[in-house]
Amino acid sequence: MAPAVVDPVTAKPAEKPHLSESVAALVNDDPISSYDLRQRMRLLVATSGVQPSEDNLPQIEREALRGLVDERLEMQEVKSIEVKQKDLKLEPADDEVDETIAEMAKQSGISRDQLLKTLKSDGVDARTLRQQITAQMSWNHYISARFRDAVVIADNQVRSAMDQANAASLKPQYDLSEIFLDASHVGGQQAAEDGAHQLVLQMQAGAPFGSVARQFSALPTAANGGDAGWVVDTDLKPEIRTAVEQMKPGDLSQPIVTSNGVYIVLLRQKKAGSGDEVVALKQVAVSLRPDAPATEVALAQTKLTRLRRHITGCDALEDQTAKTAGVLTADLGETELKDLRPAFRDSVAKLKVNEVSQPIRTDVGLHLITVCARHATGVSGVTRTDITDKIRGEQLSMFARRYLRDLRNSAEIETR
Repeated sequence: MAPAVVDPVTAKPAEKPHLSESVAALVNDDPISSYDLRQRMRLLVATSGVQPSEDNLPQIEREALRGLVDERLEMQEVKSIEVKQKDLKLEPADDEVDETIAEMAKQSGISRDQLLKTLKSDGVDARTLRQQITAQMSWNHYISARFRDAVVIADNQVRSAMDQANAASLKPQYDLSEIFLDASHVGGQQAAEDGAHQLVLQMQAGAPFGSVARQFSALPTAANGGDAGWVVDTDLKPEIRTAVEQMKPGDLSQPIVTSNGVYIVLLRQKKAGSGDEVVALKQVAVSLRPDAPATEVALAQTKLTRLRRHITGCDALEDQTAKTAGVLTADLGETELKDLRPAFRDSVAKLKVNEVSQPIRTDVGLHLITVCARHATGVSGVTRTDITDKIRGEQLSMFARRYLRDLRNSAEIETR
């Protein structure tokens, strides 16, 4: 006889659903059973690496129930839209869910079958995992479809973001993973602090940060295991910056208390930033002898000043200057800012990407300089595609959070 499957949450033999199951919550009259809740608790434990104890069981139950409630709200909305728009299919096909499970297994260094076998040994019905993945994928499909036209990315927004990203490479940066326990979601500030202490203890005991973040963090980065990427020190909350400045790569922070919840961060790498800046430049110039008469210089000044008004950036510079007689255009390539001649360096240092200088006089002529890109020495500048994808993702994430908040506020949710 095969050994009984043990429930990792209660340490008792795992149960199967039966008719006497009680209702743990009602979401718009849609019941979440006690079996559903226990299954989600087991899945959370199995996938986060957190070991259940008397101290953290309330937190595990709270997170499991919150996730189930949110997913019921999301799937109710998805199914409602599919009924109204019969040609719109938002729920993933079975093979798409299978592919996602296979990718999860691959990230853990095991096969799909091994993952499902491990979950089964932990008392987790495979349907519980499939339901969670189906809800996540359906919601993402719905948000992308509903708000596709609402995402607006202006050229000046992209240019500004590129300026900020490239300027950031000159400042201290930290490669971070993050977990945030939102006080409003977990029952108050004290509950967030207590929960964060429990999670730190679990991770110090070996629970993987990424797995814990996926199950407990309230941030959008939870979907990526809490990976926040490289963050500039000035973009961090003061409380987090103070903590991170004292950490070494590989360090896990203690709970960092903020006004609306508690953070835990893992510092993967850090770099001090560079004082050397590389700029990519193009120029428009009028040739002038060093001893050119004042009238000739004045005419060149007038010509370039008028032309400057029509130059919108590096990409179209040649086209915008081609019809002006007596001017030359040149791609100056990349160079370190400190290596530019003083007349150029002082002007270029103040320019943003795609901004054009005032006319600059040198011993060979009069010049307009346009900055095409700037970044720290040894760091490649970010691309427009990188920035555009990032902005689109941030906007969709914002729409998703607001929409789910509205669904919660208008829903009838009863927990028992």
